[in-house]
Amino acid sequence: MTHSKTHHIKFTDAELKRLAEQSVIRNVRDHRHPSLLFRFGKNRGRGSWHVVRHIDGKSPSRKLGNWPDLPAKTALELLPKKLADLSADPSVVVAVTSWERVEDLLRWYADRIERTRQLSAKWKGTVRSLVACQLVPRVGSLNLQQVEHDALDKRLIWPMQEVHSLPYTRQAFGLLKTAFKRATKLKMLSVNPLAEVVFSDFIDTPIRPKPCALRPHQLPDLVKRLSADGAQLTAVCLLPLMMLCHGTRISETRLAKWQNVTLEGEGEWFIPASDTKTDSDHRLPLTRHTVALLKAYRTRQKQTGYTGAYLFPRGDGDPLTETQAQEKIASLTAGEWTSHDLRKIARSMWLDLGVEYFIGEMLLNHAMDDLQTAYIHTHAETLKRDALERWHLWLESKGLAFFCATETPPRPLAAATTPQANNHKA
Repeated sequence: MTHSKTHHIKFTDAELKRLAEQSVIRNVRDHRHPSLLFRFGKNRGRGSWHVVRHIDGKSPSRKLGNWPDLPAKTALELLPKKLADLSADPSVVVAVTSWERVEDLLRWYADRIERTRQLSAKWKGTVRSLVACQLVPRVGSLNLQQVEHDALDKRLIWPMQEVHSLPYTRQAFGLLKTAFKRATKLKMLSVNPLAEVVFSDFIDTPIRPKPCALRPHQLPDLVKRLSADGAQLTAVCLLPLMMLCHGTRISETRLAKWQNVTLEGEGEWFIPASDTKTDSDHRLPLTRHTVALLKAYRTRQKQTGYTGAYLFPRGDGDPLTETQAQEKIASLTAGEWTSHDLRKIARSMWLDLGVEYFIGEMLLNHAMDDLQTAYIHTHAETLKRDALERWHLWLESKGLAFFCATETPPRPLAAATTPQANNHKA
């Protein structure tokens, strides 16, 4: 039978563990901290902390957290702040967390990501998949106090690397570590067991970037295929062409809007921060080559009945989804390369054509520090245009038709090549 008598000790984890094994006392206090009460649970290996305030002859208590998830030292550190919070607002929530397993933490973090407006739908989907398909099945049942090197190695890292790539395995580990870090910063966890753990603790094999599957000698054949019989005027061909000509990501390209494309004067393609990976606006010069190509493409869209907002619409007028865009690229590649290889080969060829490193980084919209930005700011736009003009001249010399030599409208395409979205009118 559990005794209701309150026992007094010096609050330490060691003392609580000793008392759990040697006594049936339920309530425990420390004379030095009269506002903190500890109560053992039915399972005496666990318990709970409660903040007690004496008001008008009464002593209401508010739960602070669970032990051993919330160690004695941390409970004592939190006590003054929680008392101050309660004094300012008696209705304030003082509980640190009720999580017991890693799954509780992961589901909280996934929900947090899902409701963060600034994050892309693609990243939210990645987090959703990693949590549901990898992390929860492998380590979700672990108690938060059991997240140690050995458990992670046996249940997550080593099994994952047997069936998945090292970058994907590292991404899963990185997400787990970020979830712990965020919860600790928000004081929802008192201790971060992964604070000092790094991926190289488990696997020290260097993870090198995947080499580009497209080689320079393959480009002439590719650009001729994309230009054959006006094929570039279909979404299935213009999508990869825009990526090849500008080094853009597929997510940035599929979301392109006509209102952000300037085809008069010095042409420009503006990509708003909401569509970029770096969360920063991106401006790309349009050369006479790409201006001519886009004018012909826009004319073709109007001829087939589409006057909507997007360069690459689907049947309902909204832009292609990530999956639909990837499928269009895949229909051209026979599995030999991916959409990202278009970006890689563009970057590689810019170097071969003598484009300055920093300008190449700007064209790719890679994040740069303030010093780098200041170094190239003055002439950046002119240098970016010069780089793309050199690149497009090279592509033209290898067979890419840009419609620059003629103002004759492109001939009609067969119905089979008309984009599905052409039937939709804005």
